Amino acid sequence: MHLNLPTLLTLLRIALIPVFVGVFFLSFHSANLLCTALFGLAAITDWLDGYLARRWNQTSAFGAFLDPVADKLMVATALVLLVQAIPTPLMAIASAVIVGREIAISALREWMAQIGDHGRVAVSMVGKFKTTAQMVAVLLLLYREPIGFFPTLEVGLALLVVAAALTLWSMLHYLAAAWPAFRRQ
Repeated sequence: MHLNLPTLLTLLRIALIPVFVGVFFLSFHSANLLCTALFGLAAITDWLDGYLARRWNQTSAFGAFLDPVADKLMVATALVLLVQAIPTPLMAIASAVIVGREIAISALREWMAQIGDHGRVAVSMVGKFKTTAQMVAVLLLLYREPIGFFPTLEVGLALLVVAAALTLWSMLHYLAAAWPAFRRQ
């Protein structure tokens, strides 16, 4: 395995997870800002590693495997921590929908790859909108404090609900795309 910059950025995202968790539980005044910045850094490296891999023609099977794993680990970790920090039914349900969908779609993609039909479950535009809403929601929820008159927590929760709805929509899209393979099996 050859380590290139895109793969190193993905590995950095994974290495940031324990740091992110540690910072989340710190009790100094700006810990939430630092935690938000760490998640933001992870989100930027998620975009940057894919961009650089395509731009520099450094895509690899290992990178294609590792990138979504790193994304799911960071987002799932953030959502688990946020459910602990904001213990409401809405937060728990939206987080469970998002994490559950990620597990289900990962399993679906693996199964489709095993039967040689992985192209049917490629990333869709709905999935990209879902990811954007989810990342912005998590950033706002990690920060939680109002910014002037901007209700960060409330907007973050609303965006998380939107992300959960888009999550279900994109899951239905993936299942519909995989339906012919289900029928053949």
